[in-house]
Amino acid sequence: MTLRVLHLVGSPTSAFFDDLSRLYATDCLASVADPARYEMVLAHVSPDGSWRFPTSLDALADAEPLPIGAAVARLVDLDVDIALPQMFCIPGMTHVRALLDTLGITYVGNPPDLMALGAHKARARAVVAAAGVAVPAGEVLSPGEAPTLAPPVVVKPVDGDNSVGVTLVRSAGEYGAALAAAWAESGQALVEDFVPLGREVRCGIVVRDGELVALPLEEYGFAAGHEVRSAEDKIRRSDDGQLGLMAKDTPTVWIVDPADPVTTAVHQAARAAHVALGCRDYSLFDFRVDPDGVPWFLEAGLYNSFARQSVIPTMARAAGIELPELFAAAVAAALSR
Repeated sequence: MTLRVLHLVGSPTSAFFDDLSRLYATDCLASVADPARYEMVLAHVSPDGSWRFPTSLDALADAEPLPIGAAVARLVDLDVDIALPQMFCIPGMTHVRALLDTLGITYVGNPPDLMALGAHKARARAVVAAAGVAVPAGEVLSPGEAPTLAPPVVVKPVDGDNSVGVTLVRSAGEYGAALAAAWAESGQALVEDFVPLGREVRCGIVVRDGELVALPLEEYGFAAGHEVRSAEDKIRRSDDGQLGLMAKDTPTVWIVDPADPVTTAVHQAARAAHVALGCRDYSLFDFRVDPDGVPWFLEAGLYNSFARQSVIPTMARAAGIELPELFAAAVAAALSR
């Protein structure tokens, strides 16, 4: 039987996240295409709030823009078997998934309440800390509030992404500019003790036959003088305005040998974080590993576009799980719920 798969793309709030979503979705559509198994259909949400249902992402400009009411009716009429949300802004990760729940459309990935929890760094770290996962000391500050943690610390927007507004503060005099940068991106700033570098790794978890499978780690190298990852280390625009995923095109990112001693400790912490947060289908976590080999939880990334260049498929490929197999397993798990 051919499954009708709805790919939800775009952003209702941000041109940047709209571009990012289409970048990943284009890769996903090319990577998992299998006409014998799937019929792919598209829904795109624009930053102005309008919806389109193009025949392809290349034909987006030709699709009729619809208001939300007409779009909901179209979603129902599509009669899809499964949906794959590929939206990275907070409303896209929460409101749109809640709409799918309301319409009774099954989808791959985590539900909206968990996406909201994971996107709020302070709340996510509180949950995993209660489960025994190590987190750096931290505090949340609103505009006008003064920090109490002594530098060195890392200041970041409490619900930001892609390292935008993140600053390493080495002296008290640097606090003002760092907090202003974080508050410019969010209503609150998270201030965390700086964990000395060691190493920085990401760990993906996928659920296969009900079991939590921890994937090979991805590690990030740092240039001399750089001890935290910046927005420019992750995503940049070229001169022609196209987004590029910098971490995918640099020799400073690599898959860790599974025999590396750091793997066991990080896998244990990642599994504990997955269970504590209540994740389903998959999860992704960033850890800072101190010079003594202790992994410290930094944040959760609870989405997966199933694009070849996405982190979880990259890790899965290193474990011998190719993307079509990974996608098919996730679809089957979602349909079984």
